[in-house]
Amino acid sequence: MPTTAILSIDQGTTSSRAIVFSLSGQPIASAQYEFTQYYPQNGWVEHDPEEIWATTYKACKEALAKAAESDVDVVSIGITNQRETTLVWDRSTGKAIYNAIVWQDRRTAPTCNKLAPSLASVRAKTGLLLDPYFSSTKIAWILDNVEGARQLANEGKLAFGTVDSFLIWRLTNGESHVTDATNACRTNLYNIHNNQWDNDLLTLFNVPSSVLPKVLDSASDFGTTAQGLFNTQIPINGVAGDQQAALFGQCCFNTGDLKSTYGTGCFALLNTGKSALPSQNKLLTTIAYRINGKTTYALEGAIFTAGANVQWLRDGIKVIKVAKETQALAESLDYDHGVFLVPGFAGLGAPHWEPNARATMFGMTRNTNNAHLARAALEAVCYQTADLLSAMKQDGANSTSVWVDGGMVGNDWLCQFLADILNIEVKRPAMMESTALGVAYLAGLYQGLYKDFEEISTHKALDKAFLPAMPNDTRDHLCAKWEVAVQSTLHFANA
Repeated sequence: MPTTAILSIDQGTTSSRAIVFSLSGQPIASAQYEFTQYYPQNGWVEHDPEEIWATTYKACKEALAKAAESDVDVVSIGITNQRETTLVWDRSTGKAIYNAIVWQDRRTAPTCNKLAPSLASVRAKTGLLLDPYFSSTKIAWILDNVEGARQLANEGKLAFGTVDSFLIWRLTNGESHVTDATNACRTNLYNIHNNQWDNDLLTLFNVPSSVLPKVLDSASDFGTTAQGLFNTQIPINGVAGDQQAALFGQCCFNTGDLKSTYGTGCFALLNTGKSALPSQNKLLTTIAYRINGKTTYALEGAIFTAGANVQWLRDGIKVIKVAKETQALAESLDYDHGVFLVPGFAGLGAPHWEPNARATMFGMTRNTNNAHLARAALEAVCYQTADLLSAMKQDGANSTSVWVDGGMVGNDWLCQFLADILNIEVKRPAMMESTALGVAYLAGLYQGLYKDFEEISTHKALDKAFLPAMPNDTRDHLCAKWEVAVQSTLHFANA
């Protein structure tokens, strides 16, 4: 008898992956393809929409073919995606009219500055800040900078979507122009309290309603793959932005549950239940998931570069050949090695939100080598996570442990240093593909393959727990030095 399974599409910032999961949350088959990052100007980051689609489709075909060899019946698809990345395409052709503008892109910072007087009303409705990170100003930029685009939009001939929406359009051959609440809430156009696109925000950001997708629950009927695309037509039933998907995949279903994902960037989300907890410390109030019309909220802190720091070491300054070298290099130094990296490669996210910040290195001597650079790049992620958790605590949201996932946390040294700096337990799950797993669970929930959250939670297993072991005075000293480095970077950004 065939094994029932779910295909998860994990379309990330640097690669497109497809993983076929069994109902117990175990990967059966997978495929992954990297794609090109474009940096046309300082602070600009773009992707080729056709490359996003091509790598996604290729990965899906390959994963499904591998799964078929094991007598697997794929009954549903879940999609998780890099959030805020913005595409606008022609409804008649399905072709994007401009490259995808990536979430890291800073080009609309001047627009955000001009809109600063509206910050309070934007924040009250969306839980977000005014920052180039979010989709709204990216949409307007495309409409204003591609010849004839705004006229076409006003005529209803263009469609906007985050990556999930674009992929669903392609997968269904244009039959479905939809998204889910977790992606909609990252646009700065969506009211997270009444779960609707907001006309006042559309006017503020100069975005016509005609381009917007329909917003569905995270577990819903998003359409069915077009005939001939795969060997059989498959329904799409789970969609969530990557960080919310990771929260779901980590089974953080209870108020106070906290996860932190270390991919290209780092994102810490804390489940706040039915309460959309406002932040006084520049964290984001966001939708964690929406199921059966009921919304669960989260408090989020975003770090723009985490794994991207290691990618810079490898591809930018070429001090390592592969990412796994960083663990041995970090272990070769003591705590007092003296070098700090503030990784403002794409500005600084929470709790600073300074788009003009740029990366800075402190404490270098003639003796500084690749070990110092590697360790500083890893440590920076831990210090920044500590800043996020400190902000959450000040907002009244606290947790005694954190579940971690993402490519970086396979590094034991990083996990231990993280526990030391956070001074709480760090838990690494046996299945670290939490993002892809989260939308598999959502799709399975919609299909009735899982009865409830409790049944999903039975599949979660701990790989390893890391307990803090650093002396308090050492932690305090390191964090104080880090704070000086951050403040110096912020001062330079505004000089």
